[in-house]
Amino acid sequence: MPVTVRKGLSENTLNLTPLIDMVFLLLIFFLVATRFEEEERDMAINLPKASAAEPTIFPGKEIFVTITPTGEFFLDGQQYTAGSLEQKLKSLHQDNPGKQRVKIRADEKSLTTHLVTVMNACNQASIRDYTIATE
Repeated sequence: MPVTVRKGLSENTLNLTPLIDMVFLLLIFFLVATRFEEEERDMAINLPKASAAEPTIFPGKEIFVTITPTGEFFLDGQQYTAGSLEQKLKSLHQDNPGKQRVKIRADEKSLTTHLVTVMNACNQASIRDYTIATE
């Protein structure tokens, strides 16, 4: 007597076991990768010393050049001539190259010539980050 095998419903369903295995493997991978990244950031290391290393340049503080209605130039409360202002700006630029900022505060009654003189002094001192203050 031949035996007949009846096919059940389990053969027609999708097998989720390989999909679940892959999800668990990906979860483990990302957990391990995240942990390695944290360890690399938290490593306490001593950096080597170099004889030709340059100091870290911090953003320079903004300095104010004030122009009075009579054409006098003031920087940090001291009066300067056009030539001495240029020298002072050059020394400030050498202290913090590329990061020095200048804000020019010109009285509305001062001549444009005085404003151009300060802007020219900034350019001669290689300070490119200067602005003109307004209300």
